[in-house]
This record gives sequence, C-alpha cells and structure tokens, in this order.
Amino acid sequence: MSYLLNIETATKNCSVALAKGGKTILCKEIAEEGYSHAERLHVFIEEIIKEAGITLQDLSAVAVSQGPGSYTGLRIGVSAAKGLCYALNIPLIAIDTLQALASQVTVSSGLIIPMIDARRMEVYSAVFNPNLVKKREVLAEIITENSFEDLQESIYFVGDCAEKCKLVLTKKNHIFLEEIKYPSAKEMSALSYEKFKVSDTVDVAYFEPYYLKDFLITTSKK
Repeated sequence: MSYLLNIETATKNCSVALAKGGKTILCKEIAEEGYSHAERLHVFIEEIIKEAGITLQDLSAVAVSQGPGSYTGLRIGVSAAKGLCYALNIPLIAIDTLQALASQVTVSSGLIIPMIDARRMEVYSAVFNPNLVKKREVLAEIITENSFEDLQESIYFVGDCAEKCKLVLTKKNHIFLEEIKYPSAKEMSALSYEKFKVSDTVDVAYFEPYYLKDFLITTSKK
C-alpha cells in the first residue's frame, strides 16, 4: 500500500496530510491571518512522518496544491514538495486547488463553485458538477450581481470570500456553504491517489505553480 504526502499551502491554511491507499491517516493544519507557512510546513511534515511511525523513504510520491492562490504560499509548498521528490527520487503530483476545495461538498445535483479570494471583489473560481468534473475552467473574475446568471441550477459556493460575495450573489439558487472556507490536504488524498495509480505526474525540474495572475512587485513610496 502506497504512502502519499499531500501539501496544501495555496491559502491561509497551511495543511499537510499523509495518505495510505487514498485515505487520509494523519493531517496537521492551521489557518492564520498572518501566513505562517514557512515556519509551520516542514514542522508539520516531520511530525506527521514521526507520528505515523514511518520514514520519508516510505513515501511513494508527494502531491502539492498547484493553485491558483497565494503567490508566496504556493512557492513555499511547491519548493518543499520538489525538495522531497528530488531527495527521495519519487514522483511529484499536482492537484488543482479549486478541485480540492470543491471536493468538500457532497451534493447529488446542482453545481459547485469554489472561490479563493483575490482581493477586493475579485476571486479565483471554477465550476464543477457533483462528480467534480470541471464544467468551466479557472478564471480570475470580478464578482457582480450578474455573475453566474446563466446558471439556473442550484449553485453551492465555498471558499474564503463568502462574506463579501454573498452581498451581491443573492439569487434564490445561490447557496453559500460558509463552513467550507479553505482547501485542505485531507481532500487531496483521494485526488492524488487517483493520479498516482495512472502515473499522472509532473516534471519535478520544470513544474511551476498555477498563479493565474502575474505577480506584481510595487515600489515603495517612501
């Protein structure tokens, strides 16, 4: 049975999960207002490996959240995942952050729209059916009262921007599941195992996170 390590750092949630056969057996995570990924991530990895009673050499692959999300968070997660894969000579698996977020929803009909805050009224979003099949690709978009007006089914919104979006997305078919706020490495376990079984991996040397928008560096006004 294969052990896979899953790393999720695309949002404020710094999350690490160890999975066996696609099932999460251990998870450590913390969501803080100030990003603490650089300090927490490697500690979580070490603690999980120790608590599981295994060694890093027992890992068959490492899966990492590919984005979209925080530029800094994604860089930290991908760098850690690449380092482990290089050192252990094991494959790297990339998981769609929004798909992992959507997978926390269990419904039999309608559509699931995971959204990650991208400042002001902009979000990163995608549209999935209940089987997690992507019905619309990932976009960075400004949310208005007319957003998603072409969708007549029940729409289940999840993510960390419910507070601002529910003020404008007020149609009867708009349902906000506010308890589902951040993607977690726990939900990556099943997704990464399916990819592992068919060798759906990425090149460790050349893989880059999916930032979606260019990272802008501004000059200090001082």
